[in-house]
Amino acid sequence: MTPFNKPYLTGKETKYIEEAVATGKISGNGIFTQKCQKFFEDTYDFKKALLTTSCTDALEMCAILADINAGDEVIVPSYTFVSSALPFVRQNAKIIFADSYSDNPNIDADKIESLITDKTKAIVIVHYAGIACDMEKILEIAEKHNLIVIEDAAQAIDSYYIFKDGTQKALGSIGHLGAFSFHETKNIISGEGGMLTINDERFINRAEIIWEKGTNRSMFFRGEINKYGWVDTGSSFLPSEIISAFLWAQLENIKPIQEKRLEIWNRYYEGLKDNTNIALPLMPKYATNNAHMFYITCKDLDFRTGLIKKLKESDILAVFHYLSLHKSDFYAQKHDDRDLPNSDHFENCLLRLPLFYELTEAQQQNVINIINEF
Repeated sequence: MTPFNKPYLTGKETKYIEEAVATGKISGNGIFTQKCQKFFEDTYDFKKALLTTSCTDALEMCAILADINAGDEVIVPSYTFVSSALPFVRQNAKIIFADSYSDNPNIDADKIESLITDKTKAIVIVHYAGIACDMEKILEIAEKHNLIVIEDAAQAIDSYYIFKDGTQKALGSIGHLGAFSFHETKNIISGEGGMLTINDERFINRAEIIWEKGTNRSMFFRGEINKYGWVDTGSSFLPSEIISAFLWAQLENIKPIQEKRLEIWNRYYEGLKDNTNIALPLMPKYATNNAHMFYITCKDLDFRTGLIKKLKESDILAVFHYLSLHKSDFYAQKHDDRDLPNSDHFENCLLRLPLFYELTEAQQQNVINIINEF
């Protein structure tokens, strides 16, 4: 059986969890939390990184920090996971769904400005498969209309945007706020887990307060105040030290993990590039590749359904991905009457192939052969 995903363990996860337990502080914001956050800030130049219990939680913090309220509008791609929209719905905002490009699932930056009204407060962009959206264009639009840019970088750890002048910035460090996932399906994992990145200094102090249940507890423990109390809204967003200890074992091995995933990604590309019945992932010139996912786009739904069945007959699990959020049972009646054909195209035609650290060359070649034969 070739599964779609298999979590990779470095071997030190339980060792560090034991160390965390031995410290007597496992409730969060201890040694391992701080080591992980410093790693992210130093490695990827995030102004501030705060670990969270999930990427969804990080996005909920974004919605609070962006001061999203009833009557506000937030632009969100339709081809994404529900967590990209849900935190803003919970703040009673109206979601304005945007379409993908015709040749890749990311939000079509050329169509964003037409969706902006005097009620628009923020743009949520999703770096699908860890491939960058057109950030320079999006930032220009946001600055023109005084909007907050929130990067849903759930799949985008260790991936970069290349600016026109040749400089690079890590995804999640470019917008005002960013959110990452360390779910077991991601490159770097902690089972469940996430991270908020704050790149606009005006949000840093409040982010810590929201992170700590609306209290200024973090300032108290740093000795900046002599007592702490309830000063704002918030929730229990920070993870336990056990989650952070697990994550630290992964971060120590991020380089070999990424190298192996890129090797697998490139082998898929080379093996399938001559197949004219499918489209392979588009790599814009401004994007680097973190090998989060290898997907193909089939010519139609029937082709994809048949291919999934053929792979399954050989004990290979390949899976489709998102259903367009604008057509969801929850939001369809609130969406305007605009068609989003590209989002619907990827809903019907995109197929994700097995990609995990321990995928063998023989297993992968079998996947390639079956697709090409089909």
